[in-house]
Amino acid sequence: MVLDEYQKTWVGDLSPSATDRAAAYSEDLGQRLRLRWLASGELEVEATSYIGVVALDCVTIHIRPKLVGRELAVLRMLDYASGLPALRHMDRLRNLPNQGHDLRDLICLLLTVECEALVRHGLRRDYIRRQETLPAIRGRLLADQQVLRRFGRLDRLECRFDEFDSDILDNRLCAAALRVAAHSARDEALRARARRVATDFSEVCTTDGLDVRWVAQHLTYHRPNEHYRQAHRWALLLLQAPGFTDLLSTGGPSSRTFMLDMNSLFEAFATQLLREATHRTGIAVRAQESLSRSISRPDGRSYTSITPDIQLVHGHGPGAWRRSVDVKYKLYADRTIKPSDLYQSFAYGQVLSSEETPTAYILFASDRDGEPDHVVLRRLDGVPVAKLISVGVNVPRVLETLGTPRLQPLLNRLLDDLGGHIQWAFST
Repeated sequence: MVLDEYQKTWVGDLSPSATDRAAAYSEDLGQRLRLRWLASGELEVEATSYIGVVALDCVTIHIRPKLVGRELAVLRMLDYASGLPALRHMDRLRNLPNQGHDLRDLICLLLTVECEALVRHGLRRDYIRRQETLPAIRGRLLADQQVLRRFGRLDRLECRFDEFDSDILDNRLCAAALRVAAHSARDEALRARARRVATDFSEVCTTDGLDVRWVAQHLTYHRPNEHYRQAHRWALLLLQAPGFTDLLSTGGPSSRTFMLDMNSLFEAFATQLLREATHRTGIAVRAQESLSRSISRPDGRSYTSITPDIQLVHGHGPGAWRRSVDVKYKLYADRTIKPSDLYQSFAYGQVLSSEETPTAYILFASDRDGEPDHVVLRRLDGVPVAKLISVGVNVPRVLETLGTPRLQPLLNRLLDDLGGHIQWAFST
């Protein structure tokens, strides 16, 4: 079953299992994909901003991106938003048939290709600190542990030593993701390819007890493991895909679901665009920086915090020039801005800007070029108290120009649309 983001459709002639029916009541799933079993026996499916795959027992639901293009466009957005070099295997991906390859399959393919290159290069080894009970001293004798556990005995010794081994975090992360790819890819040839590479990794490392969240927070790169970065990026994307406990049956959540939030992706994409557009202007682009004391009690204690998606900042301290940018993955090229988004942006402008009439921005996704829209907040006497400029980003056009000189004119226009003075006022 294939549908586009934000689309609603119905499908009949299904034989749902108890797990399938329970999925309609899952709170986790309902935030990403809404399912409703009708009295007629049909399944009503309503997509949100999440794209990807949800595999029920009776049907596999494939939600495709629409606004930005198809799956290859999403991969380009992921690649650009990460700030890493452009996709090295995009030409290979272009030759894939359109049928049978959803976003998860493409990510599984990229992971497999990167891991094949690692195997050819030779899987990395490093020193691992171990603590074991041995018949002879190896490394350092742990005297305190020996006394506590084996007082008076010399046949078994508590030792700590460093071992040069391949069972390290770099390889274990790849191995865990390859196992998921080998079971979850829809394409049979891709599953077989992933299994072959997974076997190579399983011979040198294990995946027992791997905590993906901990790995994502603590993984660091340096010269010896820099060539693992691309493989780790696809591995983490695959392993961190939302899973739903209500859907656990024969497979795990990672093998039954893969969903990607286009709201979050577009925000990261827009942030990277602004960073490149404001390069050498002296303007800093700060993402998700919380303002903890903006809403406070009369005595000055913080009541709650607000967090603009992006802040444009020039200078330092309270007197610095600041503007807020609220990023929306919404079709505001075809309709007016929702009141809630207007209120939010006006509040950000009042908090951040020290100008007489504060200005805030909304950056939204679009599939075509358009002129910026201006909205003014006025008092009852007609005096303007805040301004809002909404600017559309023609995502398909930007993606076509990535890595080419044609991107710079688009970045210049983006700054012009946000307010022409931004481009030159703080030029260094």
